[in-house]
Amino acid sequence: MADKPDQSINNWTESQVSTWLRSIRVKESYIEKLYEEEVDGQSLLELDEDFLKTRFCMKLGPANLIIKKRDELIKTQQNSQKKEKLCSGNKAESKQKNKKQKQGTKQGPSQEVQNEENVSQEMQSASIQTAVTEKEDCKARSFDQDPDIIYMKHRVLQPESGAFNLINPCREFKSLVTASTLDNSRLRVKFAREVVKFATGCMNIRSNGTIHFGVMDSREDKGYVHGEIIGIPVKDKDIYVDALDYIEKCFPDDSEHVRQCVRSPRFIEVMDPESTEKRYVVEVDIVPSVSIVRGKVYQVRLVKYNEATNKPEYEKATILRRVGAKTDQVSETDQCDFFYRVKDRDAQREEAEKSQLWIGPENYQNLGRKLTMLMTSGKKLIEKEKWFIFVTNKIKPDDLCHIDWLVNMNIFCVFDFDPDSNKSGLCSKYLQHHNANMHSLQSYNISRDTSIKEFISKLHLFDQTSWIFCNGCSDYKGSEPQCDEMSWTKTKRPLLRETVSMICKHILPKETFQVIFLITSPIEKPLLHTLYEFSADMQGLEDIICICESQENFQKWQSFAEGTYGAETVNNHSVVGMKMSHIDATLQQIQPVTKDTTKHLGTFEKGKCRLETKAKEQMYSLEILTTDHCDETSEEFIEAEKENIERQFYHGGKVTWLNFWLAEEKFAADVIKRDAYSEVCKLLADLKLNTTQSPVNRINIYHHPGGGGSTVARQVIWERRKDLRCAVVMPSYSADVVAQHAVQLREHDERDLQRCLPVLLLVEDSEQEYLDDLRNNLEEAICNKKIRYEKPCFIVLSCRRCNDPDKKIKESPLENVSVTHRLSPKEKRMFAGRRKVLEEKYQPQFVLTFVLMSEEFENVTAYVSKFVTNLLQGIDRTSTVTRFLLYVALLNTYVQNSFISMSHYEAFRGLSTYVEKLRLPVFEKSLHETAKLLFLYLRDDKTHLESIRIIHPRVAEEILKQLLGNQEKQGNLAKDLLAEKVLFDHRFGREDYLAFLKALLNRRSRISRGDENDSLFSPLIEHVRKNESPDLAVELLKEAYSCFYEDAFLAQTIARLYYSNEKFEEAKDWAERAANKMPKNSYILDTRGQVYKRWFEAKLRVIQSERKPKTARNTASAVDTALTAIKHFKHCQKVAVAEPETMNRLGFFAEVEVVCGLLKLISSLQEFADRDNGHSEYVKYLTTPDYIPADIKDAWEPFHDRLKNLQNEMTEALEWISEDLSYFQKDVEAHEGETSESPEEVVKHPLRFLAEAASKYGKHFSGVSSNPSTCSPSTKRMIIHRLGGGNFTSIFYNLTNQQEGVKDLQTILSLYPKNPMTAKFQQNELVNYIATNIALNCLSPQSKEVASLHDLQALSHQFPTEKQRCSPSALFLLTLLFWPEDSDTKDEKSQKFGIVQSAIEYLKREYFAKIKDIPSRKRKLYTHFYLGNRNGLDKFVHKSKIESVTKSLTLSEKRMKWYHGEAWKMPEIAQMLRSVSGWTEDGVVYLEGPGKKKFSIQPLHLPSVPYSNENVTFYLGFTFRGPVACNITVKR
Repeated sequence: MADKPDQSINNWTESQVSTWLRSIRVKESYIEKLYEEEVDGQSLLELDEDFLKTRFCMKLGPANLIIKKRDELIKTQQNSQKKEKLCSGNKAESKQKNKKQKQGTKQGPSQEVQNEENVSQEMQSASIQTAVTEKEDCKARSFDQDPDIIYMKHRVLQPESGAFNLINPCREFKSLVTASTLDNSRLRVKFAREVVKFATGCMNIRSNGTIHFGVMDSREDKGYVHGEIIGIPVKDKDIYVDALDYIEKCFPDDSEHVRQCVRSPRFIEVMDPESTEKRYVVEVDIVPSVSIVRGKVYQVRLVKYNEATNKPEYEKATILRRVGAKTDQVSETDQCDFFYRVKDRDAQREEAEKSQLWIGPENYQNLGRKLTMLMTSGKKLIEKEKWFIFVTNKIKPDDLCHIDWLVNMNIFCVFDFDPDSNKSGLCSKYLQHHNANMHSLQSYNISRDTSIKEFISKLHLFDQTSWIFCNGCSDYKGSEPQCDEMSWTKTKRPLLRETVSMICKHILPKETFQVIFLITSPIEKPLLHTLYEFSADMQGLEDIICICESQENFQKWQSFAEGTYGAETVNNHSVVGMKMSHIDATLQQIQPVTKDTTKHLGTFEKGKCRLETKAKEQMYSLEILTTDHCDETSEEFIEAEKENIERQFYHGGKVTWLNFWLAEEKFAADVIKRDAYSEVCKLLADLKLNTTQSPVNRINIYHHPGGGGSTVARQVIWERRKDLRCAVVMPSYSADVVAQHAVQLREHDERDLQRCLPVLLLVEDSEQEYLDDLRNNLEEAICNKKIRYEKPCFIVLSCRRCNDPDKKIKESPLENVSVTHRLSPKEKRMFAGRRKVLEEKYQPQFVLTFVLMSEEFENVTAYVSKFVTNLLQGIDRTSTVTRFLLYVALLNTYVQNSFISMSHYEAFRGLSTYVEKLRLPVFEKSLHETAKLLFLYLRDDKTHLESIRIIHPRVAEEILKQLLGNQEKQGNLAKDLLAEKVLFDHRFGREDYLAFLKALLNRRSRISRGDENDSLFSPLIEHVRKNESPDLAVELLKEAYSCFYEDAFLAQTIARLYYSNEKFEEAKDWAERAANKMPKNSYILDTRGQVYKRWFEAKLRVIQSERKPKTARNTASAVDTALTAIKHFKHCQKVAVAEPETMNRLGFFAEVEVVCGLLKLISSLQEFADRDNGHSEYVKYLTTPDYIPADIKDAWEPFHDRLKNLQNEMTEALEWISEDLSYFQKDVEAHEGETSESPEEVVKHPLRFLAEAASKYGKHFSGVSSNPSTCSPSTKRMIIHRLGGGNFTSIFYNLTNQQEGVKDLQTILSLYPKNPMTAKFQQNELVNYIATNIALNCLSPQSKEVASLHDLQALSHQFPTEKQRCSPSALFLLTLLFWPEDSDTKDEKSQKFGIVQSAIEYLKREYFAKIKDIPSRKRKLYTHFYLGNRNGLDKFVHKSKIESVTKSLTLSEKRMKWYHGEAWKMPEIAQMLRSVSGWTEDGVVYLEGPGKKKFSIQPLHLPSVPYSNENVTFYLGFTFRGPVACNITVKR
């Protein structure tokens, strides 16, 4: 252990640490990393497992090993000086003794010499490792019995002893380390000599005895503790058995007696947790029964091996006896007396044997009570919230009939050592009642880039029981073979260690689980290894129970455990001797639920069906409410918990199903039903009555924070559970998984899948995106199953907090319900009555949240202030408890639904979680009596980890205000919180805690998420920078950046904070840091561009404020900054386009803004503005490659090339934006742009932005001309841009302004060549010309400027014949222009269909490249035109004209009409659009092309396609993906 093992760890150098790491077999790559980071002894003491994993990317196994071995080493050095001196002296003495022995002995064979050297080295090495270690005691095998026990290496047997009462055996220890390596002949002689010598001594004094081989005697084996178990390798047990054949020659006259007294050797296996070598302690018992030895004195001729003759020889006969702890020769002078006292010794032996025959009454144990107390932790019932881990081997078939108790347990995982368990063992029986995930130990091997949360999700650890086959599975075809003990120890034990460590240290907190060893078969070593790992990681047997049916099977487990924990502790945690049937009956009595856990659901025919537990577990993403929910609750549980459940709710806790059930069963008062409950019920009734065009409907409950919205939603679910199938969506599951399980719930045990009860799904506090995903997946499932619906199949009840619920009602009164703090007169009466009852039952402060609600949260500031003042009276403001209270208050004030685990609290206070049995008392005892009322106690549904939070955010805010006062700042408090490494690094609840910290610092407010406003930074940072200090806000974020391992998003936020304070140099540095951390994140790269954009804008403001003439020289810095911004936005665009799952358009919009600002600056320069032809010079400079005015040549020397490229860059950016908007829905919805990466520059109205930017661009390069027709072609192009004709999207944006639009479009057409057919258009110009004609025809069909459809078709032949060279806009126009008309001949139709089909083929390719891997619902396809009833260009009806029909409706009515498809039925729309005939075939829509060819049409709304093959009619829409079918109707 390091270069100097006698040196304190604290003083180790980096090299010594490396040496020690090698000694415990850590990988060299890890050792090198630690050495490079200069980890010395002092650093080693500070390391923890999480730090090694995160900073050094170390896997769980080596990280756990280093920490475990280091802690063991620290223990051994507590009395280091004294023990090391002893160790040093022992080593010197041992060497001297070995030297003398070699000098005095004749030289034997080379084999023996070499063996002795090896053994000496082994013993010397062992002495270094073990001499200073505190050894644990071990109980010896019961005398003259063959129990199934095991010894642990380095444990210590009771010291050698002499005769005590002749019955208790005297003991002698022999290491046999050297002899065990000899050849068979020498080994037999050595073993026989020691046994015979010891046996003679025991028989002559009439005492029982046991001689142990493989146990160290400190007098001969220096460096070891006396009685220390080492074990010896046993190659052939027969050698030791045959050695006793020397008895006949050693006792020529009495060999028969000796044979009767000397028992055969017994081989006790020695288990070494650190080695796979198999060793044994060989023990021989001596039983000199008086009936055999009466009157005898035994002489022995001891055998020894003569090295000279290479044969055994016999010494002269001697009489031996036991004297104290050794065997000595009876001297000649003592022999007469010794012979004389034979009768006395016989009498003593006879008396001892008689006393042994009387056995007192067997100790009686109340095993039933013991089992009950162990399983319930001293309570009346087994805790519902506790997880159980079972470790078991093969269970006998008879016992499998008695495992009903186990079936009802809350089992986290099972370590199963029976390979046949899934065929004929416990697993097969369990699977009859529950689902389980089959795993191996390898399954728990976590990769270093996987978080604990991801790992849990991957293995579905809390969804279904994890069944871990620890030694293979007999019918599994994968690479998990069954192993013998030795192979298992080598290959699978490391995996077992990792698995146990993962569960105990990262998944399940202490005291949230119990480990039960259920043993019904003989124990093998792997089971003991499992006990060793669990007891080590759980630091004892406190939460470990052994249940064993027979004493025989228990003995090995007992002997193994007693050596470490003592007989009393092992006995207290073991239940041995109960039949499995008795265990079953006893435990069923104390389970919190009754045996029959089968539930029932309503059915379509108003009956009921069974919901077996196994079926329920398959739908693990849903908390399903059954018609008989909670009916299994036992009377004992109701009596014990009824009052606690009620008080927790009125104190501010979340309502539970038991609250409703207790009220329904009249155990408690009803939960008040607010008016919103009736409103939701009415909406549900309307949905059930009315026919619908969608299988999925939604009702939204928007509620003030703390307003009781969640209670209303759960009341609805509870009350409707009998006539609907109801479930709550569990958080953290993806929408596709939830949809899959919701479909299973709908169809469960229904006879006809077309006729099922609707499913009511409650989704709480979910983002709009998740709700859209869920609806989309449910609709898709219904479509795939070809369900014909007239009523809703699914109703999603969304419950979300909102600061203005009434506004949501106005937006959509048919979908939305509000729950506010205001109470109606009826509600006031109910709340006043209930408050009076509660205040009589409890003190007002016990039901604070209910009091606040009854006061409507109005004028409660004074009430809360007084309440907090009273509770904080007498509190020690300097204590750690108060500091912790402040930390909780800070989180609860700024982070919705935040909490801190009890485990974090214990770590913070330095409390051992193993001292107190219950966490809650540990926390509550540390609080001032009144301060206990401030907290709500929560329990995680999965891990059962207990947490705390303050009862209400307003109370948390008031605590901060009163405890901090005017002296301390919240920013400093947040810095202190970050600096609490004990909290930051604590492993249980860590992911939640770190998420809350990140939200505290980096999650901005969003109105769309229910927040009060939209903010640039998190509410805490906003508070600190505005009310405390901008510098403190920066310091806080920098501290967070360091704590979160240089998180790129925090660096991004720091950059944004700096540029908001106009500290651009610092902003630039932090933006670069963020970009270097995440070079492939376009949002991060956009922030880097934003730094320069803001810098440029700031420089413009300075230039403007100086009121000096703008010159090239004094604007050079601003120009440079603008060009740098453009460069970074270009890079951002490139990365954004390459990102497969997102499309970030911000870089394009930002580049356009910067270019517009830069053009404006250049045009205002003195060098251009003061000239008569200044604008011409300005345009000439930017567009002519070799032209540079002399006035700006030197000042702008570095910029000329880049400035001359501005026009091209602007054109490309505008064209990209136009094309993107042509594909997808135009305006950003309220819920978009909410990712934490997005900066604040979200363009809400991109159409308007594009039109205005294009107009500015055109104005800069065209100027103002009185006669545009006389302008140059390039100027005309710029005028076209200025008027809104420069790109496809801007052209049709003109349709939003009827009056100005006609005029502008006519002007645009006048700027094109008089004879377009002979003109040579570029592709984009031709697209714009044709689009302008169509747009003008939409606004003014009678306009003479509009070309005919025939002319435009002819003109379109100028598009490239190779369609892959056509732009998407060109392909779209081809589908529009060549859509066949009824008047066309067959040949014309055939020719046109060919053109259209070819265009659509390439349109689809472009579409799929554009949408990438983004779900189509996130980027909704935009329909530009519909096929109308007229001919020519008049047959194209623009979307704006269709939308104008519903313009008079309110926003909510408009949305509902379009969503349910009612708008298509409006007469005005029906008159405009042509109904096209077609058919559906296997879910695909077709219309008939020329020659009866099938022409497939994409349905705009997939669920509208009928499932059977039907003749249909539909309206035809035109998109950039191709034609789409709208309002598909079956033709009867």
